[in-house]
Amino acid sequence: MARSRVKLPPGVRGPFEVYVNGVLQELGSDYQVQGGELVFDRGLVQQKLGVWAWLMGFWGIGTYKRNDEVDVRYELEGRPTVAQGLEIIPAEKP
Repeated sequence: MARSRVKLPPGVRGPFEVYVNGVLQELGSDYQVQGGELVFDRGLVQQKLGVWAWLMGFWGIGTYKRNDEVDVRYELEGRPTVAQGLEIIPAEKP
């Protein structure tokens, strides 16, 4: 099973919420926290659109590339904060 990792932003302390593609994830069943990183037991993919793909999307021609997005919602100095589109470290084979 492939595992993906995402570094937590500086200053993130529990409790916090993790979302993948806008869907709330559950600690333990969907991800673990290890050494300042979120560890997912599945492969997440982060792709950047090339010029041609972007132009096709601009003209309304869909692109069907997979692009997972990880967001973390937490409090920093008493204020709610969201870190959006965190970098996904490519999946590792166990």
